[in-house]
Amino acid sequence: MLTPTALFRLIVGWGVFLALQLGAPLLAGGLPSLMLWLVLLAIVVVITLCAFGVVTEAEHLASRLGDPYGTLVLTLSIVLIEVILISSVLLGPGEHPTIARDSVMAVSMIILNLVIGIALIVGGLRHPTRRVNRTGVSAYLALLVVLLAVAFVFPALLGVDGSYSLAQAIPIAVMTVLIYAFFLIRQMGAQRADFQEPDASDADTARPRMVAVIAEHRAELAGRAAMIVATMVPIVLLAHDMAALLDDGLSRIGAPVALSGILIAMIVFLPETITTIRSAAAGEMQRVSNLCHGALVSTVGLTIPAVLVIGILTGQPIVLAESPTGLVLLLATMMLTLATFAGRRVSALPGLAHLLLFFIYALSVFG
Repeated sequence: MLTPTALFRLIVGWGVFLALQLGAPLLAGGLPSLMLWLVLLAIVVVITLCAFGVVTEAEHLASRLGDPYGTLVLTLSIVLIEVILISSVLLGPGEHPTIARDSVMAVSMIILNLVIGIALIVGGLRHPTRRVNRTGVSAYLALLVVLLAVAFVFPALLGVDGSYSLAQAIPIAVMTVLIYAFFLIRQMGAQRADFQEPDASDADTARPRMVAVIAEHRAELAGRAAMIVATMVPIVLLAHDMAALLDDGLSRIGAPVALSGILIAMIVFLPETITTIRSAAAGEMQRVSNLCHGALVSTVGLTIPAVLVIGILTGQPIVLAESPTGLVLLLATMMLTLATFAGRRVSALPGLAHLLLFFIYALSVFG
């Protein structure tokens, strides 16, 4: 576990954090634009490097535990980084009432259109006869319809100025967590087979019981979990500095406010994007669904309650209502996703349609 690469990530992550603490007076005094972007670029590179480290350890756990447990560990590791980054921005200096909305919307478009579009093209061209487990995909999409509506639609219909009131935020946060927890229990228990490859062999489905796996590999699992935590903590600590510098840098160039959320989403999900494309190239299309749809379910199911709680505790508004253009894009994306995975097999052609929707989303941000 303590490979030279893993040690390098730990040293760089913690070293850059300590360097920023020593240079805090200089950062507080304001930096020239060129120096600001260089420091910001260095922080983003280090966060990305540490994120790859988290994903590497999570992938080792995934191979040991098997699906859907392993993929769930990988997905939750990435999503926790996303939640931590958004929470750090909200708890940092300045006002960021729309950062959660912009980030979750960016994650939705990146995962459902960009990543799945590329995966469909790669997997469809190399493995044109591959299928997904439609029962599992249907469970993901059913939950996504509700969670995305709770996140983006109902705040505009029920809330005030695009935000849930206190009386609405508390039960919505609680219900969202309960629904997500129930989904995880079913996914890891009675419906576990629904999230495995449809043509998995008996050897794949008859894996040892989780208790036996944990008992046999207790030291390795504990060590890799500790490595995940040790590599993730610098991401949390660096996120605060990144948020402040990113806010300053984007304001200087007059960039759209939503660009901050898009950058956070791209940084966090880059490692999982690579993992997803590798799975598609190997013909593991159900794992593509587990990684993408599962990541989005986890993102919405954890981010929305987290930011609502932060809004309640700090008293700052959390604007979640999406624009009409964004809602149309979400509707088109969900309809296309349903059509893509409703067939008997996946193909490359719908991947181009998903990429087109992502291109239109990018135009809407900068338009």
